Amino acid sequence: MPLLHLMALRASQINACAYCIQVHVAEALKAGETPLRLHMLPAWRESPLYSERERAALAWTEALTLVAETGAPDADWALVEAAFTEDERAFLTLSIATINLWNRVQIGFRAAHGMTLPEAQTHAA
Repeated sequence: MPLLHLMALRASQINACAYCIQVHVAEALKAGETPLRLHMLPAWRESPLYSERERAALAWTEALTLVAETGAPDADWALVEAAFTEDERAFLTLSIATINLWNRVQIGFRAAHGMTLPEAQTHAA
């Protein structure tokens, strides 16, 4: 699911996990994600490149990644409720929890990131 690549990358950016950033950029490129959308991800709120569904998932990703600061706002949850089924909401939430765990494991063990990325697929939308 391409959306999961964006969510994992965004959480990893917030957590400054270099290992996971490299992994998720590489996976997203292999899956056909465009370099521009990956570059613009930190500014997704200001960019027209992301769908409403992606925006809901990214808002929820940020809210849960920064839960001590955000308290997981009702407004962000309402966006997720409107865009995803109950099963999808559960999957998204568990996916966010999982990447945050992996960020902490990789940072804690001082995992070194890879030094290369695959070539982007220029035909991907």
